[in-house]
Amino acid sequence: MCGRFVDPNLRGTEFEHSEIKIAPFPRRFNVKPTEDVLIFAKEPLEVMVARWGLIPSWHKGELRDWKASTFNARIKEAKDKPTFRQVWRHGRCLIPSGGYFEWTGAPGAKQPHFVSSAGNEETLWFAGLASRWRGLLTCTMMTRAATPEMAWLHPRMPVILNAEERDAWLAGTDDAELGAHVQLHQHEVARFGLHDDGPQLIEGSG
Repeated sequence: MCGRFVDPNLRGTEFEHSEIKIAPFPRRFNVKPTEDVLIFAKEPLEVMVARWGLIPSWHKGELRDWKASTFNARIKEAKDKPTFRQVWRHGRCLIPSGGYFEWTGAPGAKQPHFVSSAGNEETLWFAGLASRWRGLLTCTMMTRAATPEMAWLHPRMPVILNAEERDAWLAGTDDAELGAHVQLHQHEVARFGLHDDGPQLIEGSG
């Protein structure tokens, strides 16, 4: 799964100037569910801001009434789940990230790890689904079983797409094995609190 991640650094990429079209926010190193995140969707790709935590369009109550945990969705199950199946075909999006956090150890003494790209491209592109609820754009991040290299850290991980897989995801593929060959690096970082932020959060603890 993924419950915290780092905003992407899009400088030097083809998406460098995308934020000009929206109200930019400072780069964050501790993005949490219910906060606004950048997503890319449509054809050609267009940058948007969405609330992390999908609210289906059919939800009748107020925002505070939606209690389900929908910041992650399992790629093998989403198309059949009532919350996600409506946007499975027409709500595909990409969520760019500079990396994400995972924790190991016992409750109360958990050790955070920062997971980032081990390849040439710094940005990790998560598969996502987006839904508009009463004018509010919301999104969820797809997860899959962890790769053998990452399973010791957590049994699940985000679906991280290479360039070819990004095109396939946006085109509507049902392939649940996307992200199987991603190469990642991880290192331990110092423990941090819910509201802590800044680049020091991703620096090695050793």
